[in-house]
Amino acid sequence: MLFMMRFTIVLSMLLAFGVKSADAFPSFQVEVLPWEQVKEIIPNHSYFTIIDIDTGLSFNVQRRAGSKHADVQPVTDKDTKIMKAIYGGKWSWDRRAILVLVHDQFISASMNGMPHGAGALQNNFPGHFCVHFYGSTTHKTPNPDLAHKVMILKAGGELDSFLYRMDPYELISVLEIAINQHDEGLLSKIMTGNKRSIKKVLASVEHFLITQRSILPVEDLPALVAMKVPFKVKWISSNHSQGEKDAVFYLHRDSLEDQWKIDGPTFTDEIH
Repeated sequence: MLFMMRFTIVLSMLLAFGVKSADAFPSFQVEVLPWEQVKEIIPNHSYFTIIDIDTGLSFNVQRRAGSKHADVQPVTDKDTKIMKAIYGGKWSWDRRAILVLVHDQFISASMNGMPHGAGALQNNFPGHFCVHFYGSTTHKTPNPDLAHKVMILKAGGELDSFLYRMDPYELISVLEIAINQHDEGLLSKIMTGNKRSIKKVLASVEHFLITQRSILPVEDLPALVAMKVPFKVKWISSNHSQGEKDAVFYLHRDSLEDQWKIDGPTFTDEIH
């Protein structure tokens, strides 16, 4: 599914740019490259194209600054409008999986959609926004932001293998990301339930935060196929009411070789 989506995006880009010569075709391979390498490929003041994985929409940007990640701006007012359309017409800190097209390379990346700080281009964009690559960090923390990492791996086709290797506690962190970014596809990968029940979770919870965790020693996990984990959680419902409680999440896997998943029905019961 994701392979076909990326193929369609790439083909659309080639047609849009009018590529005709076989020698001019960029490589179809999407690369997950470390930031230390990417920052040399897109130095300050270089231009590249951002392609949103979920919508297929694309726009052009210029890197203006940034040492821990790329601070970029849309090039024109048209690019700004396309970016805002990707975010449903409203600026947001939500991370999105993107491909960066530069020269003949497709590089997996993640962006947020909130103008902030300074901006220098005449593009009707009040500031700049951040583009992250594998291993890049935010201005405030020395470690990569997990939400950006998840989106980078999604764009690079490596998300499933990443989730497969996660222990239950790491998976709960992805749960926070999926709910807070209203990412139905991501939530369906880590929670049991049909499409309708997944949509119900996202429709009912606006923001979700785990404030306290009870962690079993990791060395005890390999022998388990089911477990319940107590958490202290806070949430904001879609009707703007707030809740806080001691909750218990149930996780299970079909065998020791399978991926952990959060039990959807019991999760829904806990936060309602």
